[in-house]
Amino acid sequence: MIDAGKRNVLGVLVNVVDYESAASQVLAAARERRPFTLTALAVHGVMTGVQDPAHAARLNAFDVATPDGQPVRWALNLLYKAGLGDRVYGPALTWRILEECAREGLPVYLYGSTEATLERLSTELAGKLPALQITGREPSKFRLAEPGEPEVIAARIRDSGAQVVLVGLGCPRQEQFAYAMRGLLDMPLLAVGAAFDYHAGTLRLPPPWMQRYSLEWLWRLALEPRRLWRRYVLLNPAYLARLTAQLTRLSRPEPPAGATERLIEFPV
Repeated sequence: MIDAGKRNVLGVLVNVVDYESAASQVLAAARERRPFTLTALAVHGVMTGVQDPAHAARLNAFDVATPDGQPVRWALNLLYKAGLGDRVYGPALTWRILEECAREGLPVYLYGSTEATLERLSTELAGKLPALQITGREPSKFRLAEPGEPEVIAARIRDSGAQVVLVGLGCPRQEQFAYAMRGLLDMPLLAVGAAFDYHAGTLRLPPPWMQRYSLEWLWRLALEPRRLWRRYVLLNPAYLARLTAQLTRLSRPEPPAGATERLIEFPV
C-alpha cells in the first residue's frame, strides 16, 4: 500500500497513492460516517486547476486526488521520484470500492449523468454485484443549484441510508459539487468522471495497451470528437509544455494559498 501524501503538479496537489490505499481511505470514511472527498485527476482535471486558481484551491482541499491519467503519474515520478508503477484510474477505483461496499453492506447513492444511464448502470451493477445496495439515484439537473437546494439534496442522500456517494457530473462540475456538498454529508463523495458510462456500458473502454501507453485520450477523441477535441488538442500540449517548464525549473508553480469559501452556486 502506497500513500506518500500530496505533491505539486503545476500548482495542483496530487496524491502519491495506489489503488489499495485510495480505496481503503474511502471505505474507512464510509464505515466511520465522516466527510471525505476524492477525485481522480487526468490531464484535463489538472489543467482545469491551472486555468482557474479558485478551482485549483478547491481541488487542493480534497482529501485525496489520485493520478488518474498516465501523464499525471509520469509527472509524479519525474518530479518527485514517486516510483508509482500504475495510475489510479477512476473507473477501476470505483469498481474496487463498489466490490468492497457489496461485501461489507455499505449502501451507495448514485448522483449525476442521465436517468437512462443511471437505469442501465443500476441494472449492470445488480447483475455483477447482486449484494450491492443502491439506496438512491438522482440524475443531473444540468443547471446551477437554487437557494436551499443543496440542503434538500443532502437530506435525500442522508435519508436514503447511503454511506458512499458516487458523483458522475463530469469535470469540473463533479468536483464543484463534491466540494460544496462535503460540509452537508457525513460520508465520502467520490468524483468518478466517466465511470458511470463505462460501467453502464454506454462508453467502451480502450484496449489495455492504449491505457498503458497513455493513448486513452486518442480513443476518447475518436468516440466523441466534437465534444472533446478542444480538451485534448489544446490542453494536452499545454500540459506537456508546463510540465517541462516545471521539470527544468523554468517555472515554479505554487498551489493557491488556502481553500476557497463554500460554493454558493454550483452545478447539480
